[in-house]
Amino acid sequence: MGFVKEFKEFAIKGNVIDLAVAVVIGAAFGKIVSSLVDDIITPAILTPALKAAHLTNLSELVIPGTAIKYGNFLSQIISFLIVAVALFLIIKGINATKKKEEAAPAAPPAPTKEEILLTEIRDLLARK
Repeated sequence: MGFVKEFKEFAIKGNVIDLAVAVVIGAAFGKIVSSLVDDIITPAILTPALKAAHLTNLSELVIPGTAIKYGNFLSQIISFLIVAVALFLIIKGINATKKKEEAAPAAPPAPTKEEILLTEIRDLLARK
């Protein structure tokens, strides 16, 4: 009975729920990034190269006499590099934003009631 109770407490903790939400959002974001790379960026980059090689699709790049499709492998490498650069730029932007927030000096704390009263007493004594 103790094991079930411990597991229930573990599963309901905020960290586990946050992690589950992050995984779901990450999977959805992964689909968006994959679509961007596969449908927009990779074709834009590869179309001139394919035309120069007189090909219409990377899957046509095969080692003659084998089933090895090195064109698909090259496409995946290019996709990985594009995703890596895009993520690097995103993280770099986020880090720059965080540095700007940290660089802003914190406002000094407001004086307490005691400090205000002591300041008034000092000023009154200075006038006499």
